[in-house]
Amino acid sequence: LLLFLSKAILAQTEAHYVCPPCNSSCDTLKYYGPGTCQHCGMELLTMDTHQEEITPQKIAFYLQDGVEVLDFAGPMEVFSYAGFEVFTVSKTREPIVSQGILKIIPDYSLEDAPPANLLAFFGGNGRASFADPTIQDWIKKQTDIDYYFSVCTGAFALAETQLLDNLTATTFHNALDDLEQDFPAVNVVRNARYVDNGKVITTAGISAGIDGALHLVAKLKGFNTARRVAYHMEYDHWKPGGGLLLSDDNPYEPAMNIPQIDAYLGTYEFYDQQQIRIAINPQDQSLYAIVEGMNYPLFYLETDLFQDIGNEQVRFQRDAQGQITGYTTTEKPDQFLRKLD
Repeated sequence: LLLFLSKAILAQTEAHYVCPPCNSSCDTLKYYGPGTCQHCGMELLTMDTHQEEITPQKIAFYLQDGVEVLDFAGPMEVFSYAGFEVFTVSKTREPIVSQGILKIIPDYSLEDAPPANLLAFFGGNGRASFADPTIQDWIKKQTDIDYYFSVCTGAFALAETQLLDNLTATTFHNALDDLEQDFPAVNVVRNARYVDNGKVITTAGISAGIDGALHLVAKLKGFNTARRVAYHMEYDHWKPGGGLLLSDDNPYEPAMNIPQIDAYLGTYEFYDQQQIRIAINPQDQSLYAIVEGMNYPLFYLETDLFQDIGNEQVRFQRDAQGQITGYTTTEKPDQFLRKLD
């Protein structure tokens, strides 16, 4: 009996839960019970599930002849930098031409395309291509798809296969009327950058695909990961949460509601007798550091703890009255850098 109890107690004290991989410092933390990560707010996974999560998710980009370049190239940049495995599929392996300019050799045809976790469709000759019964049949036969994603008239691929029935969707502004008239089971919305139904995400045209892709990254890998990708791409006009969110998994609430955010603002000492200024990014209500005229994002982990673009942690210090007095970093933990104003 004592042996049984000791094993039971040991099992309860072992850390069996971890944060999903989101490219932040909390990727290495372990927890003793279920719940949410105290740093990024994502739901904790069991160790076994986490092992499955660290395997890159596979996204199949279906490309048709005449596909719009930025429709697929923008999201491809987002997903690849965020660590997804992206491959291209077309009806055959014959080269296709994007906008009459760019020649593309697909990785796979409909006959030999491997399984994917996500399916993505794009505009540019979309109406004609997705009316093809062969393509529709292939889409319907795909199993274990976690998410469907479309840009521009790629929404017609989902509409033709009834994946948008009884859902809300958007598409390229010139195609909104056609989508509404031809597919009455779809609730078509205008003036939406993207629409998130949970498993199905549709975006407006061309550059809106970047916003939708960043949103999907935020859902799957955390808001901080999406912010890093946007910074890397120098995509300064992304407005997190700027689409129509109809699902319960909102990735922005924990990270965009930083407690006492105004307390961090001001001018601070920096290395080599320089100074930095901490300000608020009005696009996503997050903090960034201004160093020699350049803006560098700070990623919120918990109260008074942030991470910079180089994965160094920044720990703000307070006095007895709770006022910020300065900060230290993991790069130089013994050097206290004072707040100057």
